[in-house]
Amino acid sequence: MLAGLVTGTRRFELVEVPEPLPRPGTAVVHITRCGICGTDVHGFLANEPYNPAICGHEWVGVVTAIGADVTTTTEGDRVVAGIAPPCGTCAECRANRDAYCIAAFLGMVGRDPLAPPHGGFAPSISLDAKRLISVPSALSDDAAAMVEPAAVALHAVLRTPPRADDTVLVQGCGPIGLLVLQCIRALGVGRLIAIEPNERRRALAISCGADDAISPEDAVTQFARRGADIVFECAGIAPTVQSAVDLVRRGGQVNLVGLASGNATVSPGSWLIKEVSVIASLGYVHHEFGQVINLMTDGLVNVLMLHDRTVSLHELPTAIAELADDPSSATKILVDPQR
Repeated sequence: MLAGLVTGTRRFELVEVPEPLPRPGTAVVHITRCGICGTDVHGFLANEPYNPAICGHEWVGVVTAIGADVTTTTEGDRVVAGIAPPCGTCAECRANRDAYCIAAFLGMVGRDPLAPPHGGFAPSISLDAKRLISVPSALSDDAAAMVEPAAVALHAVLRTPPRADDTVLVQGCGPIGLLVLQCIRALGVGRLIAIEPNERRRALAISCGADDAISPEDAVTQFARRGADIVFECAGIAPTVQSAVDLVRRGGQVNLVGLASGNATVSPGSWLIKEVSVIASLGYVHHEFGQVINLMTDGLVNVLMLHDRTVSLHELPTAIAELADDPSSATKILVDPQR
């Protein structure tokens, strides 16, 4: 069968790979949808190898086979890929820091012994069965394929949960920023402002629950002096790390959600003078998938607002290249690997 993989800088190819078979501890999943993540685009542009196991990690499918020792899922289950529960035995788990379980983290980033040789840009995949989370029939394939990025957003919001009277800025309205907006609105907040240079995405931010959506220039005018209580940095570019600190109030919080590919230049003096708390957010923990699925089925998070179009596996290389050239050309493109 064919699997979509980054094979070099600005090179994305459909590569012939073996049909996956169940091994001890694994399940084989027939993939029905897979989303293109910003991480996939970064991997396409990077001058370094991109782990094939995570090339296409936003997917939904149906379990078609399981290893003989698997008890956490069964054939016919409709599932998404997430992160395994804490192992309970690693150093972090033994220290009651199970949110940082080493085994679960290695599985999430495709560095564990059961990691597949490719990601979800393929008709089928075999992976650690403990990473699979069931999704209800109330969610369509298109919606279920976006459970994973919605879990990323929810995890970020729970890292710095806003209070009811807070003013919150979300900087950058790509898919994660828009989902952060929805999760914040679902949990309740006083004033929610989106910062985004692209006019189309500013309009989408309003639809996703922002009270206002402003340009970065207007953000400086409105917030550089008085500051917001919390700034979620979702743009994922180096210059916006410092701008997030510039826009937060003294004693406020900055949550780094977007992954900047380069080093950022910061002003340590402003961090010190403001006594700002800077927190990073990466991925998710196992139980947050159930939480975000509930938000989606209750209508509090609407991921379908982000969906632009669905392409076939053979159209995927072109879609990746288009997003690399113009990230704002689409918000979320899904892939149907059965086409």
